[in-house]
Amino acid sequence: MSELKKCAVVGGGAMGRQIALNSAIHHYQAVVCETVPAARENLLVWEEEYLAGRIAKGRMTQEQVEGVKSRFSVTDDLEAACRDADIVIEAIIEDKQAKLDVLSKVSQFAPTTAIIATNSSYMVSSTFKDVVQRPERLANLHYFMPALVMKLVEVVKGEHTSQETVDRLMAFGREVGKTPVFVRKEEDGFIVNNVLKAIKEEAYRLVSEGVCSIEDLDTAVELGLGHPMGPFKIDDMNGLDVRYNVLKRRYEETGVKSYGYDMIENLYKQGKLGKKAKHGFYDYE
Repeated sequence: MSELKKCAVVGGGAMGRQIALNSAIHHYQAVVCETVPAARENLLVWEEEYLAGRIAKGRMTQEQVEGVKSRFSVTDDLEAACRDADIVIEAIIEDKQAKLDVLSKVSQFAPTTAIIATNSSYMVSSTFKDVVQRPERLANLHYFMPALVMKLVEVVKGEHTSQETVDRLMAFGREVGKTPVFVRKEEDGFIVNNVLKAIKEEAYRLVSEGVCSIEDLDTAVELGLGHPMGPFKIDDMNGLDVRYNVLKRRYEETGVKSYGYDMIENLYKQGKLGKKAKHGFYDYE
């Protein structure tokens, strides 16, 4: 085990709660900071249901579940969550200003020795280095959905990031049951999302131009390429709000609309945000 013992996760949404629970399962003290009361309630219900399911399926014993529960907690107090943390992982919405605000506060509240990581899938950590004290401890630690299942994490080194921080994050990734890969320099999207971006561009083009349906495209990718999920199912799972914010930022920066922008914007404005909202490209009622 490394010296890391307490993991604080900021944001109790689908990604944040899974990162935290995964850490608790692997014997870290894990605390989630979530300020929205309804989200906190949903998080606690989800935790109970998930762990009960592990017992029912024979994946965990009652004793193991009790141990996980003793290491997992939820709070609405960011300062309390960051206190004594060895690593703080930001997992809030893909909004630059929101992340700047949160990471600035985390930097004030967490110990100066704590690693500060952003789980952002597209915003590199150098975007936030000016609001973080000792930015050499700041990096991207990118999990994939569902974070309890997916084995990969990407550790991304910015010019401001120390090698010690990289080494500690790589060790942390292994200790929580993941396989970390090292991204040597910053690039929006890192490794996986840049490869996936090319696939998604073609997928959205084919559907937009009427070549095939969403369902047939996903089926073709799953059965023809051996992918576990097609690109539209992936976007539904990750959240169409996340995808929309990424495409919107890219459009604002370049003036070029990606294929699928209008399609996703339309669903976003209807509140059809994917699986978590029961509606997206597919219905999940």
